[in-house]
Amino acid sequence: MKNYLVIQLARFGDLIQTKRLIATISARNDGVVHLCVDTSLKSLAQLIYPDVVVHSITAHGTGLDASTVLLKMLVENRQAFAKLQTIDFNTVYNLNFSGLNFRLAALFDPVKVTGYCWHNGQEITGTWPAMAMRWSNLRRLGINLVDFWAGYCPDMIAPTKVNPPATPKGGGIGVVLAGRESRRSLPAQLLATISATLGASQKTDSIVLLGGKTEHAAGQAVLKELPSSLQNKTKNLAGKTNWKDLVDLVGSLDMLLTPDTGTMHLAAHLGTPVTAFFLSSAWCFETGPYGLGHTVYQAVTNCLPCLETKPCDNEVKCISPFTSPKFQRFLVTQKNEHAPERLIGFNSGFDALGQIYIPFAGVDKDNSQRTIFRNFIYQYLTGEESECFEKELFFAQEFYREKDWMTTIQKFENNG
Repeated sequence: MKNYLVIQLARFGDLIQTKRLIATISARNDGVVHLCVDTSLKSLAQLIYPDVVVHSITAHGTGLDASTVLLKMLVENRQAFAKLQTIDFNTVYNLNFSGLNFRLAALFDPVKVTGYCWHNGQEITGTWPAMAMRWSNLRRLGINLVDFWAGYCPDMIAPTKVNPPATPKGGGIGVVLAGRESRRSLPAQLLATISATLGASQKTDSIVLLGGKTEHAAGQAVLKELPSSLQNKTKNLAGKTNWKDLVDLVGSLDMLLTPDTGTMHLAAHLGTPVTAFFLSSAWCFETGPYGLGHTVYQAVTNCLPCLETKPCDNEVKCISPFTSPKFQRFLVTQKNEHAPERLIGFNSGFDALGQIYIPFAGVDKDNSQRTIFRNFIYQYLTGEESECFEKELFFAQEFYREKDWMTTIQKFENNG
């Protein structure tokens, strides 16, 4: 039996977005899949991937003081590293560009490491993630992170097999109060208005407000802004759910209203319909909900998607479509004529490569170029020839390096 290791040391949403890769490896039925995550996510990983062997190390230090983090890194991480080193892994998929990931990679034969490896004292970035770095300035064209990580495996499973189609579960509406990045989130008053609009149109009997301890006050603010008819139907559960509670609750909902968050990806994993609001640095073609049956409202200002690490010089103008008086009516009717300016309404869908989003309102000006780009990526990953090969030459010239051409030519020759 073979052993496969996936190293995913990023956060909540990233853990769930690794699903297509893990499901692909599991579908081979020739070995055991291991997953290494941050300690704070170990119990969640065991819930999401019950058939996977989960290992944990301290990567983020979530909820710990500095001295405790240092102690865990010096003592417990060394023990975890030693345990991992005793396992004969056939392949190690190292997914994150970080110093800790490279130190982990150094435990293994570099020939067995895919992604980010350590060889002769040097940090080595593999061909696939290196190409992704080159297209990072074309984010409006990019591919979903679920599909990017699955791209480490040429035998990746069909996108339709990753998450179940989303269907209402009968448990009312869930509202995620905020994302990790503040500019991606909607203010409490606006979130209350949206919740009231959809609560009335869905005739819901229950609304639950979700988030961490730091969002509890925001939940109280939303609660106060709701109409009195909804206030006694609403519970502020921010900071009151553990991982199992959150999984059970999100899996019972009719709908989840959310910015780009880990809870959004959890809902998609569970087949709960997502209504997502994307603005600022959040771009649905990169990190939107995976699967069928989801709706995304994407702001499309000319400065978007931006970088959260840089200050906004435009007074967060990408929030304006959501504050427009037209938006509440558009939420209910979903008619193109009711859509505010600088907003696209998308329904989730699939193409051969993976997750796409199909506009039902607004104009997706990047669609034509994105289709060519996705054809180029699909050809690169599968070796299949494309009907648009000449149009894709631009991307090939931009993103290939000489060694990439040699690898691709060899791959095509081997395919006959």
